[in-house]
Amino acid sequence: DSSDDIEDVSLFDADDDVSRRSKKSKIRHPVASFFHLFFRVSAIAVYLLCELLTSSFIACMVTIILLLSCDFWAVKNVTGRLMVGLRWWNQVDDDGRSHWVFEARKVSAQRSKTSSEAESRIFWLGLITCPVIWVIFAFSALFSFKVKWLAVVVMGVVLQGANLYGYVRCKVGSRKNLTSMATSYLGKQFLRQVRFPGFWKPS
Repeated sequence: DSSDDIEDVSLFDADDDVSRRSKKSKIRHPVASFFHLFFRVSAIAVYLLCELLTSSFIACMVTIILLLSCDFWAVKNVTGRLMVGLRWWNQVDDDGRSHWVFEARKVSAQRSKTSSEAESRIFWLGLITCPVIWVIFAFSALFSFKVKWLAVVVMGVVLQGANLYGYVRCKVGSRKNLTSMATSYLGKQFLRQVRFPGFWKPS
């Protein structure tokens, strides 16, 4: 849209602040935001209500697995790229070796036009909360001896946990970067303690 390329200059800083806040809170991809939550919430709802709706375990299992598969594909290939500018995938090089690639969109002036804080909150809330719920279901099925449901619940943990792991890797970088950041932080804390030994002692 050509209107997105036009930037109005306000005469007052207050107007600029209001404009920036409205852009941050605006959901720019409502369809992607809807389907980011629709498939995973629907899978949880079917799992909770399936025994009330039907007595067929096979129908419930197939429905839940289909919803989880649609969620995995949508989150991995569509909603992550549109809502937060992250993506991950696996590629095979010419030697036949498999490589996992984790990418994040570079911060630039164009970022404000493609994502917003509201979408980011929706994305991470759904991405983190739903796998935690499936883990709770897994323990519940295990301790209540619902063996037939355990395979379905494990499928939910694996598929949604894989997306969570992939996007966390995209967000924070590779494991090597995490290790170097932690080492650097601990080194700074150690030097600070050496310089000011009394700072860390309890009063």
